[in-house]
Amino acid sequence: MGDNSAMLVTARPSQTSPRLLAANLVNAVLLDGYSLTTTLANLRTSAAADGQADSQNLAAAQNLAYGVLRQAGRLRFFLAQLTQRPVQPDALTGHLLVGLHELDAELSPAYAAVNETVTVAAQRYPHARAFVNAVLRNFQRRREELEQAARQNPEAHWNFPPWWLVRLQAEYPADWESIITALNTRPPMTLRVNRRQTSVADYRALLDAAGLDHHASAAAALMLNTPVPVAELPGFASGLVSVQDMGAQWAAPLLDATAGMRVLDACAAPGGKTSHLLEFADLDLVALDNDAGRLRRVQENLDRLGLSNLPGSNVRLLAEDAGKPSLWWDKNPFDRILLDAPCTASGVVRRHPDGKWLKRAEDMQHLAREQSRLLEALWPLLKSGGKMLYATCSLFKTENTEQMAAFLAHHPDARSEPIEIPAAREGQLIPAPDTDGFFYARLLKT
Repeated sequence: MGDNSAMLVTARPSQTSPRLLAANLVNAVLLDGYSLTTTLANLRTSAAADGQADSQNLAAAQNLAYGVLRQAGRLRFFLAQLTQRPVQPDALTGHLLVGLHELDAELSPAYAAVNETVTVAAQRYPHARAFVNAVLRNFQRRREELEQAARQNPEAHWNFPPWWLVRLQAEYPADWESIITALNTRPPMTLRVNRRQTSVADYRALLDAAGLDHHASAAAALMLNTPVPVAELPGFASGLVSVQDMGAQWAAPLLDATAGMRVLDACAAPGGKTSHLLEFADLDLVALDNDAGRLRRVQENLDRLGLSNLPGSNVRLLAEDAGKPSLWWDKNPFDRILLDAPCTASGVVRRHPDGKWLKRAEDMQHLAREQSRLLEALWPLLKSGGKMLYATCSLFKTENTEQMAAFLAHHPDARSEPIEIPAAREGQLIPAPDTDGFFYARLLKT
């Protein structure tokens, strides 16, 4: 790992401020190109191993980093105007962006944001104290001018890279502005009740008793009006409930798997859809993922929800490449296959805002080839009369409707079935206040 990420992993949260941790997280993404999810996991693991875990500092740092990455187009534009040259050393970039975010979003009094940012940055770079102070003070003086200039710069105004804007405008000419607005907001906290252990009505009563305001949404999902840490959810540790976006909760009912069926969940990690399938019915289920580390997350989810050893189900987790069935398939065909295909994740960037800045336009072609490879490899494993549900968390047609059109054109034994999801368009869910962007297509093998 690069210097910034190494620093991040070894930082001791109880001995550092959230601003320092957030600056390191931002640098890991924007300078080193690391996933925010992975870097956060490394930070938590390191902090726990050192006995230095501080949940409040970690949570505050995460919120700051997410805020910076959602607004990185705007903040980086401000920084470029204020410095007029590359920041040296480049690790100061994270500190300056965190400070600008605090000032821009007015998260704390301006004097505190400036003073704390300068102090934290100077702990490692004492000579940079005056420079950091000057940049932040200059932003305060020039704020109106900078905001006007940002409105003329598409990346700064919309907080999306130009190639995303061009594609969204072409594919969603009437909706691209509302899509971008939704993707730049904080996501809702949506719950899925474990029907093996309780009912939606009973769990709503537990939420009421805990004083957690909520409302019901489609697909039997419950949405909290104000997000809370999962530890504050009634019965979370004992498996009464999971956190899962409403859009993702459509997969299990759409697959239409019933008791006794043999089911394949390809690309299963972290296990949200796997566990949802088992909450619906007793199944002979094989869950695959080519990352053994991520597959452990599936097992952890199944254990917490009480789904690992159901009397009527048989569950096997395999760390294998779904596109190479010769390495793992026992020649026994499946009644149902869920292919939650790797994609650009363009529909879920409000949950993973680093994706906006890490993905490149050329990545889509590579991902489309991988999706096609998986479809071709898994289709022969499906029984005649069986169904495959193809799913992505993408908005782009190359990965969705165009992928399906190409597959159907070359497979006369495949027939597309109607997908009935409120507000979806040909299986495409558009990001909105209550859902991320997802695509579903259900194929019947004739």
